[in-house]
Amino acid sequence: MVPHLVTALNGPLLELEKKILGATPAIERWFRMEWQEHTPPFYCSVDLRNAGFKLAPVDTNLFPGGFNNLSPEMLPLAVQAAMAAIEKYCPDARNLLLIPESHTSNTFYLQNIARLMQIFRQTGLNVRLGTLAPDVSKPKEIALPDGTSIMLEPLERSANGRRLGLKNFDPCTVLLNNDLSIGIPSVLEGLHEQSVLPPLHAGWAVRRKSNHFAAYDEVVKKFAKMVEVDPWMLNPLFAKVGDINFQENTGTDALADSVSSLLAKIRKKYKEYGIKEQPFVFIKANAGTYGMGIIAVKDASEVKDLNRQQRTKMVVGKEGLEVSEVLIQEGVHSFERINEAVAEPVVYMIDRYVVGGFYRVHADRDVNENLNAPGAHFVPLAFAQQHALPDMHAKPGTAAPNRFYMYGVVARLALLAASLEMEKTDPNPEVY
Repeated sequence: MVPHLVTALNGPLLELEKKILGATPAIERWFRMEWQEHTPPFYCSVDLRNAGFKLAPVDTNLFPGGFNNLSPEMLPLAVQAAMAAIEKYCPDARNLLLIPESHTSNTFYLQNIARLMQIFRQTGLNVRLGTLAPDVSKPKEIALPDGTSIMLEPLERSANGRRLGLKNFDPCTVLLNNDLSIGIPSVLEGLHEQSVLPPLHAGWAVRRKSNHFAAYDEVVKKFAKMVEVDPWMLNPLFAKVGDINFQENTGTDALADSVSSLLAKIRKKYKEYGIKEQPFVFIKANAGTYGMGIIAVKDASEVKDLNRQQRTKMVVGKEGLEVSEVLIQEGVHSFERINEAVAEPVVYMIDRYVVGGFYRVHADRDVNENLNAPGAHFVPLAFAQQHALPDMHAKPGTAAPNRFYMYGVVARLALLAASLEMEKTDPNPEVY
């Protein structure tokens, strides 16, 4: 099923599609050259928003869940990309230790883990699950809705303390699908001759969204210059504000000033392109995921008038962490729909390869609201391998492969930005 864009593709995005399709050989060469200089994250998912006049990433996840929502037809591509990724770090790899999130009651998430295990087993690796959950002291089997099961096992450090594994299982590579929101556990520190992927500083204990979008700003300026487009068409404006206490309602004056300033910049761009929509911004916790700690506002006055429910929503993010620093991000409308419900594309990558994606669909949310919320469902993108290639002869704005190719290009820009972000925040930069 291919959803249609409600607003006709006849504005800036149509021109952007023309330029990107026309520059495809140059774009692919540019990415190849960039990957000679930078190492892509091991895997990544990127949330995109398509406003018809703008296509931009709004979130980049370096510990992606949701692999179970990808189309089964994409598995061979995912396996191929996983092989390329593993070979970089451990060419003779035999054993892979996968460490998931500790919330074992979320069956959707556990199906994601089962799909990841399936992908890596098909690369020829022995894959086992080790958990950071303190209450798992012996192997624990968990049944899944499809009748299969997974086995969680307690982690063990080797006798000399230099390696991490399980009982009778010594892995070459440790793959995290746990975003370390509550901090870096000591059991993962000080390992020798084992690759921990993504690196520990990719976790939310260290990572900040503002660092990522600063890196994305750098990447998209270079890209936009090459294809001769306004970088704003691919880039959400943003600002960072710290020293906020939503519980005590302090720091909100500075937040309101920043919101006002960012909205003024957005209005200026809307006026430049004759866009009639009302500008808005998302206020997000600067660390964390799962759509927590996020509200949308259309005027700075709304910041000072947050009700108790809104303040409570912003007080804590994932794992109950207190929110004291926020990212103010230009809101990008989502004008794509599936069966009249608002939808946004999410693109998945392993290494530098697009391996699939899906639409996050929410029937109860509007075009200017966060869709990553309870009640969302997922429709696989038609990213079958033959559809990932653009159709140069199609009329602009009409061919699904061209839309998906554009998604892949913008998602890879975010992937490249994540690579730069990791380089700049690495506590051991000599490894690059």
